[in-house]
Amino acid sequence: MAKSPMTKAQLVTALSEKMDTDKKSAGAALEAVVAIITDEVSSGGAVTLPGVGKIYCRERPERMVRNPATGEQIKKEADKVVKMTIAKALKDSVNG
Repeated sequence: MAKSPMTKAQLVTALSEKMDTDKKSAGAALEAVVAIITDEVSSGGAVTLPGVGKIYCRERPERMVRNPATGEQIKKEADKVVKMTIAKALKDSVNG
């Protein structure tokens, strides 16, 4: 069975232990990293987290989609989606 995802509180605790600091400082550091990534990606840039991957925004063109409830074809406007490419080092550590 799959293990449940790490919560924010668990992540802050683990981060504080790795940094040898208190949870408040670790939480502030995590919030700062999240804010930087959000600002950069929302402005069209990309962020590379060494050993983890690259987070970026991609534009999707206007397209036709199907409503699964009715089967009706409708036009979906162009939009943007956030994507993440996983680093080879992380893939290798999971598979090897």
